[in-house]
Amino acid sequence: MSCVKAALRGAGHSACMPPSRPPLPPLIVIVDDDPGLAGGLKFSLEAEGYRVETLETGEALLLRDLPEADCCLVVDERLPGISGLNALAQLRRRGVDLPALLITSNPSPVLRDAAAAAGTPIIEKPLLGDALLQPIADALARGREGGRGR
Repeated sequence: MSCVKAALRGAGHSACMPPSRPPLPPLIVIVDDDPGLAGGLKFSLEAEGYRVETLETGEALLLRDLPEADCCLVVDERLPGISGLNALAQLRRRGVDLPALLITSNPSPVLRDAAAAAGTPIIEKPLLGDALLQPIADALARGREGGRGR
């Protein structure tokens, strides 16, 4: 039935409204220069229902137009160019306060302290099984509550 006919029959304006779309799932942005790891994480996270984008460098992350909410950054510490923690610090200075997780192997005490001071949890490689699923869910929940990675 057309909108005009619906209105004439008393169905009101809502009969002419397009159906609402379901909300998009959260976006996970993976920043890692290892294409095998990034591809594997992308596959696993998409299978869990997330939208996933992969980037290879911290500089690429800084150039990316990021959403304001419902997004989690998963950033490798050891990237070509600027480090993962440095890229996150630059985003924070720009006012980007998305939740983030730092992934790395064998983090030094200095890196642990710097990540803790930045409010960015470290997830250690190797990433076995679903090692990232709960930390991502927790980070997204904190992001919705107004905190970043804490």
